[in-house]
Amino acid sequence: MMKAALRTYHARMRRVLDHIDRHLDRDLDLESVSGIAAFSKFHFHRQFVATFGLSVHRYVQLARMKRASYRLAYSDAQSVTDIAMDAGYEAPDAFARAFRQRFGQSPSSFRKSPDWETWLAAFGPLENARNKLMQTTFTAMDVTIRDVPPTPVAIFEHRGDPATLGATIQRFIAWRKAAGLHPKTNPTFNVWRSERCPEQPADYSVDLCVGTDQPIEPNSEVKAGEIPGGRCAVLRVVGNTHNLEPAALYLYRDWLPASGEEARDFPIYCQRLSFFPEVPEHETVVELFLPLK
Repeated sequence: MMKAALRTYHARMRRVLDHIDRHLDRDLDLESVSGIAAFSKFHFHRQFVATFGLSVHRYVQLARMKRASYRLAYSDAQSVTDIAMDAGYEAPDAFARAFRQRFGQSPSSFRKSPDWETWLAAFGPLENARNKLMQTTFTAMDVTIRDVPPTPVAIFEHRGDPATLGATIQRFIAWRKAAGLHPKTNPTFNVWRSERCPEQPADYSVDLCVGTDQPIEPNSEVKAGEIPGGRCAVLRVVGNTHNLEPAALYLYRDWLPASGEEARDFPIYCQRLSFFPEVPEHETVVELFLPLK
């Protein structure tokens, strides 16, 4: 009975986080948010802090600021003023002050050259809060085996400290925009060639790839390659797709030994089907591929 009650309680709290993600442009006062969880507003604030380690107000602020920082770094179509308004600030200068206080950079400076290490540190509390309840439990029913055709790709390599991955993603996005390879027409893949958190950060290695059969002019960062075809175990992940380690661990540690299958000599990789902040974080979708013999 107590376990069932706890699962229900956690589901109500997850519903709150989903609501916040989906309605960052709206008024998210304590009364409206507590109503989503069907908790008394007189106790909800303490319940939220006890569960996530953050107040509702700070959680909403961090979630809005995270979306704003993504738009600054990865989407030059929106002006700083529009991004400030979407983040709930009535004037760009108020947004700039809050942004500088949190990241040590003005929004314009961050857009040109983000300090990703400071960014990661600033959002540590938000990620810790989300990870408390947002992990998915996978089962064998979630895994399908699929024959995957070979996919020619342009490869943008990242080698080195994962704290600098954001800068590589920026250059990757800028390059694919210039090449006319939009995510809606050309699929996006990540191929992991190291652990997510290797003992030495310098050993971190991942390929950012975009599917294309057009000729690639190689340079210091971009080269032509291929994701080989063949049988793959495929696990679809919805939400919390910035950290696919739990899903990968499930495939390697639980599913593979029980399946009787053998892994093929190619790294685990994913295809990203939807992206934050184009969709709320809990609606992002990834398919994770474990190549099989």
